[in-house]
Parts: sequence; C-alpha cells; structure tokens
Amino acid sequence: MPNENNHHDYPKDLALANGKHASVRFMTRADADLVLQFARGLPPDDLLFLRTDITDPAIVEEWIKLIEKGSTITLLAEVDGNLAGYASVHLSDTRWTKRVGEIRIQVGAASRRTGLGRRLAREIFDLARAHGLRKITAQMTPDQAGARAVFEKLGFQVEALLGDWVEDRQGHPRDLLVMTHDVAGFSDHVTA
Repeated sequence: MPNENNHHDYPKDLALANGKHASVRFMTRADADLVLQFARGLPPDDLLFLRTDITDPAIVEEWIKLIEKGSTITLLAEVDGNLAGYASVHLSDTRWTKRVGEIRIQVGAASRRTGLGRRLAREIFDLARAHGLRKITAQMTPDQAGARAVFEKLGFQVEALLGDWVEDRQGHPRDLLVMTHDVAGFSDHVTA
C-alpha cells in the first residue's frame, strides 16, 4: 500500500488544459468494474499495445491483488464522473532492482491533449520518490510514436531496443523499447 504520508494528499483535484478538472485518487478493489468499463472503451490501437489485457476481469483482479500486496500503486483520474485515465508504478520485489519501478500511464481518448497524462506522470513520480525509487522505466513498442514522444518530453531516454521481445494481441512479434528516467531529476521536466 502507499505509505500513510501520501494518503492525505488524495483525493486531489487537478486543473486540465481544457478548463475541466480531474479528481485523482488511489485505485481500490471497488474500482474493478470502473476500470473494466474504461478499458473496454479504449480505441483498438490502444488495446493492441497494453502490457496486459485489462478488458479481462481476471487480469484486473490480479492488478487489484498487486495493489493490495503493495507492489503496485495506481492512481485513477475521473473527469465529469467518468474514469479518464490512470497511472501506475510497479515496484520490484527483487532485492537488486528494488529501487527501480515501471510506470504505466493510460489516458482515454476524450481526455487526451488536456495535460492529464503529464499531470498523472507527475503524481506517480512523486509517489515513486516517496517509496525510495531512484529510476523509473517505461516500456513500449517503437510503433507507439505518440507514447515515446510524451515520455521524451518528460525527460526519458532510450535505454534499450530489444528485437522481437514482445508479442501483440494478434500474436505478431514486436520490438520492445525501454526508456528510463532518474526520479530525482523528474520535477525539472514536468514543470517546464
């Protein structure tokens, strides 16, 4: 679970570029149906590149168990009463990578270009820092040019390109692009 020092910060209201506001809070077991509804409303291209199939109730249940175990922290953002996006940081149980976490951010089509993804990134980085993480990774395929551009704007750099490392939902092999960012320097990039 997120440490108690961070619980008082949420729920939090974030102003978006389109004049709307997002209410951001920690994901809980009670959010399973909300997450499934959000995932099933994502464009097909977004679903193609998700690391796990969050349209599957069993996968969402696994996600919730990781949250309850404390190895994943997820923030949900709601706009006008609907789930607009999420940001997660996945912590490592392995001793030698315990200071490294993986970030995953997904924003629904209706809330893109509002600054929500960037704001969620800042929130999840602050939580990562509070948990003692020193480096954050983001993984995607090279086809995901938009995602790569967003992470580059946030100060991520390409760490590795692994050929035929992953498989998409249709069973086609894809390269995996691994980008990294040092947590300590993140604030300089998100406020610019």
